[in-house]
Amino acid sequence: MPAAAAPWLLLAVFSGTLISLQARITGELAAGLGGDGFAAAVISFGSGFVLLTLGLLVLRGPRRGAGRVLADVRGGRLKWWQVLGGFGGAAFLLAQGLTVGALGVALFTVAIVAGQVSGGLLFDRMGLGPAGPQRPSRRRVVGAALVLVAVGLSMADKLGGGFPYAMLLLPLVAGVCVSWQQAVNGHVKNAAGSAYAGTFFNFVAGTAALTVIFLVHAAAKGLPDRLPTEPYVYLGGLVGISFITIAVAAVQKLGVLVLGLCTITGQLVGSLALDLLLPHGDTEVTAATVAGVALALAAVAVAALAGPRAGRVVASSGTTRQPTAPERAER
Repeated sequence: MPAAAAPWLLLAVFSGTLISLQARITGELAAGLGGDGFAAAVISFGSGFVLLTLGLLVLRGPRRGAGRVLADVRGGRLKWWQVLGGFGGAAFLLAQGLTVGALGVALFTVAIVAGQVSGGLLFDRMGLGPAGPQRPSRRRVVGAALVLVAVGLSMADKLGGGFPYAMLLLPLVAGVCVSWQQAVNGHVKNAAGSAYAGTFFNFVAGTAALTVIFLVHAAAKGLPDRLPTEPYVYLGGLVGISFITIAVAAVQKLGVLVLGLCTITGQLVGSLALDLLLPHGDTEVTAATVAGVALALAAVAVAALAGPRAGRVVASSGTTRQPTAPERAER
């Protein structure tokens, strides 16, 4: 890549570390709420929704984009379920709030990446995204298998005892949900002609889903009896908006493949650094965890550098909605 792309490469890796930071913040928020991961998830996602809504009231372009999405849904050009990509983000935030405290950020991230890569292979083959069906290459299949091996390796010294195996399934499933989210969000972004409007609908769906889940849980278990006093634990929504914004800007400079590789690299390295330098709770970084992260990095590189055909992903559709003359003037 040209030297001018170097700052964008670093920015993309940084966005991945922000994802790991959000996981830690949400985990600590859940701990401060007495272990209520449901409340932590709805606060984190909901704060992002509030910020985006305030911006939508001020910015005319994204408002018009949101109107185009609604018009496309009413006209049948966009399926109603394609606007529900935020459910994947909700699953991700819920998994953070419920499992990071027990698993640690590093193991949580390896499990998320395993779900993402596996889900990506499945949804590419199904043609769920706007790029249409894509046959998985041998390298991507090998990469997906290696990531699953990395999860097992990360757990190697945790076998036996009281390790919460069932809890590991949550980030694995959440990773698959994130892949689905990326697929359907590609359709929404194309319909809106605006990354901001697409992100807004993502937060609308996610906040609605998490609010319903939280209310059901609160009816059964009650509300948290305390709120944490540390201000930083309420910044999860802002962090989420930040790494999404970086991804939208960087993809134009790097392409989807390199952006994805850099982002997941940042996630894995950032998660390991957080657990090593700023340990939280009873989590412990062992040699097996470090080896699992290293193997996951290698697996992601194998999967992401699988060639142009395998690299076409949902956000890079060739059927992007073309703006009309008034819309071009508006922008």
